[in-house]
Amino acid sequence: MPRAVREQQMLDAAVRIFGQRGYRAASMDEIAELAGVSKPLVYLYLNSKEELFGACIRREAAALVGAVRGGVRGGVSGAAGESAERQLWDGLRAFFAHTAERPDGWAVLHGQARTQGEPFAAEVAAMRAEVLAFVTSLIVAAAREAHGDPALPEREVAGLAAALVGAAESLADWADADASVSAKEAATTLMNFAWAGLGGLLEGRTWDSA
Repeated sequence: MPRAVREQQMLDAAVRIFGQRGYRAASMDEIAELAGVSKPLVYLYLNSKEELFGACIRREAAALVGAVRGGVRGGVSGAAGESAERQLWDGLRAFFAHTAERPDGWAVLHGQARTQGEPFAAEVAAMRAEVLAFVTSLIVAAAREAHGDPALPEREVAGLAAALVGAAESLADWADADASVSAKEAATTLMNFAWAGLGGLLEGRTWDSA
């Protein structure tokens, strides 16, 4: 079997074990057994538990960022020339679909890596900064369109983007804990809260994804 394929099998097993048992409780023996290889081979490929965990973080972070960007670029709703608002919707649906499909990967990123100190926390912080910058650009575009002001400073909406990303992370945990919550439902919940606004919801106004 090619080394690259074997290594991905090891990473698949490691993400599952780290995601379900936690970094400290996970053992290389468990990972090797799940991957169907010997423990010495895992060490040969990935050197140590720390390096294996770091490789898992990098792979899952890249997959998550790629899913969000791909959802917006491809347009989950399938329409061309999407508005910034619609692109945000597409990105949120892609984000929640990805975290639902890869719950162990999300647990590694959001539940494990950030609590294990450097350099793991730094890996996740870099991923989060990339997502935050991307979301900020979408909200800036929407705000400039709404205000009719192409020069509206990015700083005016940076805090909103940070709040939105934090809310998305919390909602992903909520959705992953309840199998009945679909990616579309989670995305709609956040769009209702962020776009329609709490005041609008209390008045019966909701965001329309149609």
